[in-house]
Amino acid sequence: MEKRRARATSDHAATPDASEAATEGASTDAGGVRSVQRALEILNLLSEERPQITIRDMVENTSLAKTTAIRLAQTLVHSGLLWATDTGYMAGPGLWRWAHLARHAWELPPELRQMMTEMAREHQETVNLYIRRDIHRLCIAQAESPRALRHVVNVGDEFPMWAGASAKVLLAGADEHALARIAAGAPRGRVDLDELRTSVQRAREDGFAVSHGERESGVSAVAAPVLDSSGGVVAALSMSGATPRFDDDSVRELVDALRTAAVAMSGRGLGTALRGTTS
Repeated sequence: MEKRRARATSDHAATPDASEAATEGASTDAGGVRSVQRALEILNLLSEERPQITIRDMVENTSLAKTTAIRLAQTLVHSGLLWATDTGYMAGPGLWRWAHLARHAWELPPELRQMMTEMAREHQETVNLYIRRDIHRLCIAQAESPRALRHVVNVGDEFPMWAGASAKVLLAGADEHALARIAAGAPRGRVDLDELRTSVQRAREDGFAVSHGERESGVSAVAAPVLDSSGGVVAALSMSGATPRFDDDSVRELVDALRTAAVAMSGRGLGTALRGTTS
């Protein structure tokens, strides 16, 4: 009897109650999320300027311990997202599938790409299309200026929203919390919340925005909104280039061209296609 009672007590003590199980599950979920975030940090180290990375790069550019970096790199190799070489790791062939899916999802229809190309050729400035991703703007299409001195970014590049004509346009529907987060992330002395709020309000009222050297010295830009069927801003179409070329007359010409093109893009369903992809 004593032995049976002791065994029953021991078995009961080894069984976690509901709160303990929930805590363990939450811990596992949190750990899983952290592992994903860390893996993405590693992949984000790859770029055109740095097509190959080493374990040392991973450790020095993230908060990862060396053992964790090695384990995650091995997992990414096993998944095909990294490829091990004699000197490090490069983008893996498994990314081709994701790249194909992303291109299919985000590439503009041929007629809209042609429209941007013609704008760049006619006005001699680089044409970009941006969308908002939380407190950043993301370039999803570009037609380069034919000039030798031109402003160029990479499709897929993200930029902060505290500066730039496109940012002001994209923030038309942003709430106070988002504006505060953006202003808080600006370099000291560059912009405060009141200035950001005022510039966004002006862009909303004018239907376009202009910037001169706000993020990058010597670069100016003009942007107009692409709207969805309900009138919400889902993208910003911009032209950018060297500041000396953006005098008042040129800005007026570019504003007219951008507004016309943005309306045409909205009319061809681009706004509706992008609705729900931005926040």
